[in-house]
Amino acid sequence: MFEDWLAAALHPEVAFSVGLTVRIMAVAVPILFLLGVPLGYLLGKGRGKLVATIDMLVSLPLILPPMAVGFALLLLFGRQGPLGAPLLRWLDVELVFSFPGLVLAAVTAGIPLMVRPVQAAVRGDLTRLIELSAMLGKNGLTTFLRVVLPHCRRSIAAGLFLATGRALGEVGVSLLLGGDIIGRTNTVSLEIYNAVFSGDFPRAGVLALLLTAVSLGLTVVLKKTGKE
Repeated sequence: MFEDWLAAALHPEVAFSVGLTVRIMAVAVPILFLLGVPLGYLLGKGRGKLVATIDMLVSLPLILPPMAVGFALLLLFGRQGPLGAPLLRWLDVELVFSFPGLVLAAVTAGIPLMVRPVQAAVRGDLTRLIELSAMLGKNGLTTFLRVVLPHCRRSIAAGLFLATGRALGEVGVSLLLGGDIIGRTNTVSLEIYNAVFSGDFPRAGVLALLLTAVSLGLTVVLKKTGKE
């Protein structure tokens, strides 16, 4: 039993999927921060039909089945898609079945959980602080950097941990955008699927335990952050 699990942990596909997932998160987490914080601020502070529409779009990855979200992105960013075709023609960038596609899947899965805590924080006491900053003659950028970010730091941290955990476990969107190509786009989550499908339960168990350990670690850090 122990030998089977040890052999599974040393399997080449395990090492590849772990390394690929680490590289994806190294790119996706900064994007989640850089995109999620301003977006949460906009949705918390803004009003109107455009803001309501953006709010609805941000919520879709939580509401719709992952496969439906992945299929929609596949249509948008495929070779003949309205966004994929210009990217391929002008920038020679192909998202489908590639590393950028996996990053897009991770960001799409995590962005709602990144945005919501920031949005909730902005709708609280922060409104009064923003108004005071404006009265003191501070511009929008200064207010955002010196008032919004410090005030929302716990919410930002909470959103980032939640979004990271969600992105790590993403399967449906990654499966359609990445294609689950062995040795190329098989992330940890997809490799668990591959291992179960092929009957290699020790390999699936090793990867599942790894994801569980990371998720528990994120949960512990999140609780400690909330108590500070």
